[in-house]
Amino acid sequence: MARLLLHNCCAPCTIHPLAVLREEGWDVSGWFYNPNIHPYREWQHRRDTLAEYAAREDFPVTWVEGYDLDAFLTEALTAGPDRCLSCYRRRLTAVARAAREGGYDAFSTTLLVSPFQRHDELRRLGEAVAQEEGVPFVYRDFRPGFRAAQAKAKELGLYRQPYCGCIFSERERYQK
Repeated sequence: MARLLLHNCCAPCTIHPLAVLREEGWDVSGWFYNPNIHPYREWQHRRDTLAEYAAREDFPVTWVEGYDLDAFLTEALTAGPDRCLSCYRRRLTAVARAAREGGYDAFSTTLLVSPFQRHDELRRLGEAVAQEEGVPFVYRDFRPGFRAAQAKAKELGLYRQPYCGCIFSERERYQK
């Protein structure tokens, strides 16, 4: 069975991609690396909720500890309106490198489930990072399962965050 390393942003966004990839026959492991999540307590809450879900699903996850907010913010401020692309690249590069070093056959990301992400650019960046790191990127449009996964997360009592994760997305969510 081919092994895939899946970048996880949170538990609710993991539900559908994990199910689809397992149905396709992948042996899926998780990778939690999200220095963009703000504030720190939000990062902890998402990590802890994913740990709870992973235990229920017998889903092994590697937890990249450390909260490199300074580097994320420096990159985000420098990138300006392209800050999401910078953030995607940082996380995709990290998971691709870990997949290559860990002997995985491919990598992907749960970010592909959210209708709120820049999907086409995520795909383009995933494919570019795959070329750079020498490990295939598994692209799937998981968005059709987003609402059902959110309902499942609610049913399971999992924490469902109200914004993407970074301080900028928090501002955009609540400034309206």
